Amino acid sequence: MLDSQAIELNDIIKRTNPHVYDMMSEKGKQIFFPTKGILAQTAEAKGKAINATIGTALEDCGATMELPSLGAQIPLEGADVFSYAPNLGKPEIRSAWKKMLLKKNPSIKNEAGISTPVVTVALTHGLSAAGYLFVDRNDTIITPDLFWENYNIVFNYAYGSKLDTFPMFNDRGGFNTEALRQKLLDSPVGKKTVILNFPNNPTGYTVTEAEAAVTKEIILKAAEAGNDMVVFIDDAYFGLVFEDGVLRESIFASLVNAHERILAVKIDGPTKEDYVWGIRVGFVTFGCKGGTPEFYRAMESKLGGSIRGSVSSASNIGQTLLLRAYSAETYEAEKAEKFEVLCRRYKKIREILESRKEYTERLRPLPFNSGYFMCLEVKSGKAEEVRRVLLDRYDTGVIALGSLLRVAFSSTPYELLEKLFDNIYKAAGEV
Repeated sequence: MLDSQAIELNDIIKRTNPHVYDMMSEKGKQIFFPTKGILAQTAEAKGKAINATIGTALEDCGATMELPSLGAQIPLEGADVFSYAPNLGKPEIRSAWKKMLLKKNPSIKNEAGISTPVVTVALTHGLSAAGYLFVDRNDTIITPDLFWENYNIVFNYAYGSKLDTFPMFNDRGGFNTEALRQKLLDSPVGKKTVILNFPNNPTGYTVTEAEAAVTKEIILKAAEAGNDMVVFIDDAYFGLVFEDGVLRESIFASLVNAHERILAVKIDGPTKEDYVWGIRVGFVTFGCKGGTPEFYRAMESKLGGSIRGSVSSASNIGQTLLLRAYSAETYEAEKAEKFEVLCRRYKKIREILESRKEYTERLRPLPFNSGYFMCLEVKSGKAEEVRRVLLDRYDTGVIALGSLLRVAFSSTPYELLEKLFDNIYKAAGEV
């Protein structure tokens, strides 16, 4: 039997957009963020002279209890470090991230047209929390065939769904919109879930502006045909685009107000954008045509319930540190400086591939224009053997994925790029 709090949230969602309710998994329909019980009673006691509700330890003076050996290392107030953060995240960082999201995606004209981002334990947890709400056992999730392998763990093994892939690139070296069209339109009408990841891991490819427009049109046509569309948008590498004509905004921006049957779910965070891999803070944001503040609060509560029932809340100190960084006058300049380091490496790889035509005898670069990575197809198909030769004879490590080698220029110093590609070419010749 459903809890009354879940029923209340479900009713709000159904009144505003019954299609979104139909998209939800059985777990999603059952989950809720508890506004009664311990959390509610703790909130009611806030500010009282005697408050014996809080499950943290305080000193007799009321300060957060902390070990001096830890506190001495962190020049911040204990409450911003050692106390629990709110389950949905600190209100200040949720608000700050929403403002930044809107600034990065100016085509989202209405601030009220999207939810307030909910804080997760970085993007993997964000994907899992979104899966909790929308993925049932035996569901299929449509995605390009070149995808981050963790999707298998998050969606396939954890939730029992199946990844239904299509070739990422067409024979012209662009995003395979026709294959996506076939997946969405040449199949029975029903609920359809899609994952889009740009810049893509492993390829380092982002759709062009023209490809993004076609992709939106395909998803819109699928919705107009009666399909309920859940679109997970994995924006882990958002903003790291190195070529003109490539989509600069998130594809989320084009979908949030496209159709009542399209729910766009943006999973993003500072991990790669702000070079804070160990901070473990991410965000999930919803967008749907006709979404109201009450509707979005209900969706946030659903997501908050999945968080409350798993990790409880994300890192308090991580959120505190990020808030301080975002308010720093030097933040934008610092970020631009790091971007230029990656862009310079990207351009160097382009130069290497252009000047060393002999590489094409053994290797074929896949399209790339953004992100942390690029991929080389080993023409012999023996990528794993090449990887082993690189380790054993060339003191070089790359990732083998089927017939591909994924090269992370994000972690390769500029002055070693020529040697890296020369090593790969030589190793391919030895296999």
